[in-house]
Amino acid sequence: MPVGGLVPHAADDAADLIVRNAKIYTGDSGRPHAGALAIRDGLVTAVGDDAEVAPFVGPATTVVDALGRRVIPGLNDAHLHVIRGGLNYVLELRWDGVPTLRQALAMLREQAARTPKGQWVRVVGGWSAEQFAERRLPTPAELNAAAPDTPVFVLHLYQSAILNRAALRAVGYTKETPDPRGGQIVRGRSGEPNGMLLAAPSALILYSTLAKAPTLEGEDKKTSTQHFLRELNRFGLTSAIDAAGGFQNFPDNYGTVTELARDGQLTLRIAYHLFPQTAGQELDDLARWIEMVRPEDGDEWLRLNGAGENLTWAAADFENFAQPRPELSGGYEAGFEKAVRLLMGHGWGFRLHATYDETIRRDLAVFEKLAAEGLFPAGNRWLFDHAETVSPDSLDRVAALGGAMSVQNRMSFQGEVFARRYGLGAAAEAPPVRAMLARGLTVGAGTDATRVSSYNPWVALHWLISGRTLGGVALRPPQNRVDRETALAMYTRAGAALTGEDEVKGILREGFFGDLAILSDDYFTVREGDIPHIESLLTVVGGRVVHAVAEYEGMAEEIPAVSPEWSPVAHFGGHWATGGADRSGVRQAELLGEAAAESELHWQWRVQRGLADGGRPEPYDPCFVL
Repeated sequence: MPVGGLVPHAADDAADLIVRNAKIYTGDSGRPHAGALAIRDGLVTAVGDDAEVAPFVGPATTVVDALGRRVIPGLNDAHLHVIRGGLNYVLELRWDGVPTLRQALAMLREQAARTPKGQWVRVVGGWSAEQFAERRLPTPAELNAAAPDTPVFVLHLYQSAILNRAALRAVGYTKETPDPRGGQIVRGRSGEPNGMLLAAPSALILYSTLAKAPTLEGEDKKTSTQHFLRELNRFGLTSAIDAAGGFQNFPDNYGTVTELARDGQLTLRIAYHLFPQTAGQELDDLARWIEMVRPEDGDEWLRLNGAGENLTWAAADFENFAQPRPELSGGYEAGFEKAVRLLMGHGWGFRLHATYDETIRRDLAVFEKLAAEGLFPAGNRWLFDHAETVSPDSLDRVAALGGAMSVQNRMSFQGEVFARRYGLGAAAEAPPVRAMLARGLTVGAGTDATRVSSYNPWVALHWLISGRTLGGVALRPPQNRVDRETALAMYTRAGAALTGEDEVKGILREGFFGDLAILSDDYFTVREGDIPHIESLLTVVGGRVVHAVAEYEGMAEEIPAVSPEWSPVAHFGGHWATGGADRSGVRQAELLGEAAAESELHWQWRVQRGLADGGRPEPYDPCFVL
């Protein structure tokens, strides 16, 4: 972009990219604010005002005028299933941010019409019934009407999936199909499946059914991953920690990102974990991987960060809040201890999926036993993920053992169902973010996308700051919320610390990676309710422009077109483009809806405490009193 007043100099230290006329929040306590910065060879080389940075303008320097907009360090999702998500992205119809079920079903109907025979329409994560104006799920009948012949699979959180008749035929579910362990195939009076699958409490039935759908092959996997990374860049993400997960085998499913990294085509920095896939084989897998790779193998674009988020299947709890808390098998500690001992002895860090304090306490007891042998704290990075019901005592023990925490906004999607099961008091502390920070723990923030939460980081940041669910209900009180600066640090510096990169990433300072985003709205001053609508107008990773819209259109590197041509992403894109929050009188109706929802929860709270008898009071309107 030509900028008047800046004269190029033939300097040896000329920058590759300069951003000027900006409101830069650097995240650096030594200089938190600046007006311009320069990037050379992927690193920040100067931070200051326009005059201080002007000498670094050379004949080949790209100068970007931020037009007074807010600039922040690139965001880092500390728990994202980016590798698995990328392999499937172009096959999925995204309902993230879609405001009504009517609109969602219209998208599904249109996509079914263009989907070729043998392929499915699949909606996999990123939405909740609470986001819709109708406040409900689609029914099997609605899916049948929208797509009578094309298989349709719609996943809702960790709780359920809805299939049409064509999908039931495609997966072979009939009257004779038995319910799998931990799951339920809902049936009609005739005994035939009606299209509903329930996690009871395990989500394995949902994911194993989804695994029967067609997958991408060859170059399509590469193109899908590239477009998913660009979608993440769209929201200002420049880094992510891949938490591995079920149906993500190493090294097979890591081949696509490895190829992109080798060819210099990644637009997101990825630190990945390895997750044993087969129960009973976990120790063998871990031992084999220890011989193959080491933590921090790779470079700043793709590197191994450790094991997890499961080490052994027996030690993993479930997070389906529509079902009672699962009781883990007695005696899982023996195998779990062997896995932890193996990793710690070879310098491997790890992360652990643990939703409930009951699980965390049992795991900590194993760590404390090993601490007596000097294995904790031993410099290996390890952390608990999720931890919605972790207790103060457990947090103290985590701190003593040198651990960290990673929290996700799963409650913004599942908060209402959690509150109905465990009460408003428990929901107010799920998870206790401020208590974690008060103990000096490193607390990274992320989404746990893509099968449940949306990958949009601004939805997660809004939840940290406001405590509100997608349905607008404020579950978390002010004492368990964080301010905007703290939330941003959890999404930048903390994520870098969890991968041991806090000396090169997470802030904008000389010598650090040139990763940044120019935002559509000022994160620090925009109305709280508008935070989820923020997007990046220009995203830079290592000095490379990887996303550019509005005035910066055309500056980003080109990638292949979406394939196959019938892909939902080719027609609808990814996350629903809201175009900014509605600042009109419609906001009054939104506030009324939020008040009604909060009133309902308050009534349930009164009933639970014996302050009301459970019967609804008669509505009172003085206009009708005689």
